[in-house]
Amino acid sequence: MRVISLVFFAALLAAVAARAEAPAAEPPASEAGRFAMSPAEGGMLRLDKQTGAVSFCTVEGGLSVCRVAAEERDALQGEIERLVRENAELRAKLPGAAPEAAPRKGLPGEEEFERALSFTERFLRRMMKLFREEAPKGESL
Repeated sequence: MRVISLVFFAALLAAVAARAEAPAAEPPASEAGRFAMSPAEGGMLRLDKQTGAVSFCTVEGGLSVCRVAAEERDALQGEIERLVRENAELRAKLPGAAPEAAPRKGLPGEEEFERALSFTERFLRRMMKLFREEAPKGESL
């Protein structure tokens, strides 16, 4: 009986020590149980109980990947556009604020394209210079 008590006490002590050494990985009480997972064909459905958002989750290349449902993506895009408009309106109301140009849709103009091309060219030339400097003697790139 005494041996069993000592073994139980040792196991209890080891469990307490392991718990004390392990980093706290528990989510905050406010987020505990936030998500519910349900099996679905080819993966899992994840429900966010706080927002009601539904995502489809799969494992790709050893990583968990969750994608928002199409309807929610449209709703999120609508909310983003609303917030952008609201942000622009609030910025315009600031004293001394210069009016912002509306975001352009479509292809960049010739000047922007040439500027981007110039940056890219300078970047590539510098990278090639670094590669040449680091290449072993007698080898070329």
